[in-house]
Amino acid sequence: MESRVLVNNAELENFVVRVLTQSGLSVEDAEITADVLISADRRNIESHGVARLKRYVDGIRSGTIKPESRLTILRETPVSLVIDGNGGMGQPIAYKAMQRCIEKARENFICFASVRNSNHYGIAGYYTLMALEENLIGISLTNSAPLVVPTFGKDAVVGTNPISIGFPAKNERPFLLDMATSTVPRGKLEVYSRKGETIPDSWACDEKGRPATEAGKVLDNLINRRGGGLFPLGGGTELSSGYKGYGLSAVVDILSGVLSSGAVGLDVYGKKGQPAEVCHFLGAINPAAFGEPEKLRENIDYYVNMLKNSTKAEGQERIYVAGEKEYEAMEKNKTTVSLQDKVFNTLNDIGKNYGLKLNEHKGEL
Repeated sequence: MESRVLVNNAELENFVVRVLTQSGLSVEDAEITADVLISADRRNIESHGVARLKRYVDGIRSGTIKPESRLTILRETPVSLVIDGNGGMGQPIAYKAMQRCIEKARENFICFASVRNSNHYGIAGYYTLMALEENLIGISLTNSAPLVVPTFGKDAVVGTNPISIGFPAKNERPFLLDMATSTVPRGKLEVYSRKGETIPDSWACDEKGRPATEAGKVLDNLINRRGGGLFPLGGGTELSSGYKGYGLSAVVDILSGVLSSGAVGLDVYGKKGQPAEVCHFLGAINPAAFGEPEKLRENIDYYVNMLKNSTKAEGQERIYVAGEKEYEAMEKNKTTVSLQDKVFNTLNDIGKNYGLKLNEHKGEL
């Protein structure tokens, strides 16, 4: 069994904020970034949680991530925005872009923003949740480093390019979809690599396009662009419908990168030691454009309950809807989160450079 450490959320947030502010971020941007990261861990999406802090600190130190989040609006209409993030931290850029979309959607029913020249922004669902908290429909997409091989290909060309869409409900929890367009995100390979566990052969392929089970080798091939990578959602064959995930990934690239005149496919993280040029697509829709908002939220309740109360397969006790497991995890992890021992030690290695130490919380894991 892997070794894990329990950490107090408030202490963890303070630790991350102090590391980021000492790295050059404003307090506001550091708090946004910390909240996105810890929200991922609280939702049990540890592939996108505080384990990513080292990646950001290293990026700031190397100059590939600018610590300030300076947004330049390149084009604006009452219902749209094209934004240049100027190479800043992805979380504050996406947060502020979604804030603008929410403001415009309140006034004009709808707003979408295509954002270029940003960085990794964490879990896509965080920004969708921002809209849901305002009883708006939220949409959050981002392209990423080329980690996924197209159907019939053997080299990674497109990203894991996640899609998140959420609908507000009345009495039920909101419907919150948050998914990669690959079989799994890269972070999941990193989790398995840290554990030293093999991965299913439906997740990724080696440099010749053959199914692979060694997470570390797949990651090394991806980092050094030797070939191979993750399979698109559906797997590595046409028979398993991998072309559907491949197509969805391309759509995310187009909405995020093409519409913003930013980087797509191989151009994202295209030059070693240079800015990543990640692109996002964010949106908010006011349900009032389609009817009385409360009635529409009641309709979501009805639909969610229809799904949850449908007949279970033999041996199954429960049917879930999108976001339900993550909401329950957030409630469970309200005060503390459980981190892999390796992640906890890495955080404290980072902290040494800033005179900081993260303490283990004494309690049951």
